Amino acid sequence: MRYNCHSMSANIDHLAKILWDYLNLGRKLSPANAIVALGSLDTRVAERAAELWHDHLAPRIVVSGGYGRLSAPGAREPEARAFVRTLALARVPEAKVLVEDKSTNTEENLRFTMALLHRNHIDVRSLILVTLPYMERRASATAGKIFPDLGIQVASPEIEYENYPLKAAGKDRLINNLVGETQRILVYPERGFTIPQPMPEEVEQAMYRLINLGYDQQLVR
Repeated sequence: MRYNCHSMSANIDHLAKILWDYLNLGRKLSPANAIVALGSLDTRVAERAAELWHDHLAPRIVVSGGYGRLSAPGAREPEARAFVRTLALARVPEAKVLVEDKSTNTEENLRFTMALLHRNHIDVRSLILVTLPYMERRASATAGKIFPDLGIQVASPEIEYENYPLKAAGKDRLINNLVGETQRILVYPERGFTIPQPMPEEVEQAMYRLINLGYDQQLVR
């Protein structure tokens, strides 16, 4: 049988889009006490947080992130520091921004952020977490585990799958991340990190098919 590169690429995109649509919750937002921009290498997260602040969805922004799993190799500064500069360019006043730059994972993002808000005598009953599109579901599930009584909403840059990959990273890295995030939705509840999430059979099958195609770089071993 003749190998059809275009057909294989289309099939991979189809499977990846199934994971993208599952992981990206796409929910409507309402006002909260604070916006939390969860650190990453993608400053579009900070840009989205700034948009929400300008839309008056919360009075302040916390940027949270030290050296994470994906940013640690070769990183010159904590993720939060790049986000601070992005917010300044987006005309968010410095006085409206709090910085947490020690966390290394999502649970620490949340715990360290809440501690920072409490140290600043800010009463928090609700938060909007701004993260990568494919990390919305896990961010929500993590918050539901460690702060079950806190009103949590999630948001992300409003970008479709086809337009998301950054040139420096590329589509292969995105697909590996999608597979890794989906697997974490399955295994993290057993490890006590998140609350369980329903997963349609179509999503689980798409994940395993992509793993079989070699997209296994971000799997939990």
